[in-house]
Amino acid sequence: MPASAQVVSGLRTFAKDVADGFIEITHNGFALLGLAVAFAAILLISRPDLRHSGEAQLRDWLQARQVATLGTPVEPDAVERATATNPTELPKEQAAVAYWLSKKYRVAAEPLAVLVSEAYELGERNQLDPTLILAIMAIESSFNPFAQSSVGAQGLMQVMTRVHTDKYEHFGGQLAAFDPVSNLRVGVKVLKECIARAGSLEGGLRYYVGAANLPSDGGYASKVLAEHARIRQIAGRPAPAPAKPALVAKEATPSTVAAADVVADSKLLVN
Repeated sequence: MPASAQVVSGLRTFAKDVADGFIEITHNGFALLGLAVAFAAILLISRPDLRHSGEAQLRDWLQARQVATLGTPVEPDAVERATATNPTELPKEQAAVAYWLSKKYRVAAEPLAVLVSEAYELGERNQLDPTLILAIMAIESSFNPFAQSSVGAQGLMQVMTRVHTDKYEHFGGQLAAFDPVSNLRVGVKVLKECIARAGSLEGGLRYYVGAANLPSDGGYASKVLAEHARIRQIAGRPAPAPAKPALVAKEATPSTVAAADVVADSKLLVN
């Protein structure tokens, strides 16, 4: 065999050996990789703590990369903190009220939709007209969840946080006064207690504003009842029945008067 042919044959043999070796190494590499993946999967299934730790580290790394790229923290779950919903998802009556209040008080309809829905639910649960609850929010704070009066009444319903601290314990503490839904729920509880104490709606409003023992409530009850009538009209509900006259002082028991003094001293709002 000529020398050139021997060289070519040798090169072919060498190339074949290299190719066979590469295939063998690759095959073994994939096999090892598969075993590693299977082992990792079994480990993660048997150790949820490692899986959660790995997920957290990966999430933190991805967020850090996004912050580096965008220059600002990324919080995909931030929307869950928002007190807002689409008004079109409400029943027709509630949606009409939300849009009307939004236009009148220059507040976005989306957060108002949550408050309207909550007011209707609380009204049904506490046997109170939801439009009355909304009227109180309108007069008290104009739907500003961060409002605070000169005497310390706070939030949508202008509840005296320092007086009703116990009522906020179920919501995590006093700072819940600035959570719209928590403030609304506490305010409705206070309102219900005031109406029960007074024996009438108008009298309850006087207690609520802290004017039960004063000659005048500064027109507070009249403002609330007038707004109540307007919101009921928007909701398509019949006009509210005339309010019963408030109990006069001579009909009140000593314990009632004492309770009124506490409320009047603690909440003297001027609307």
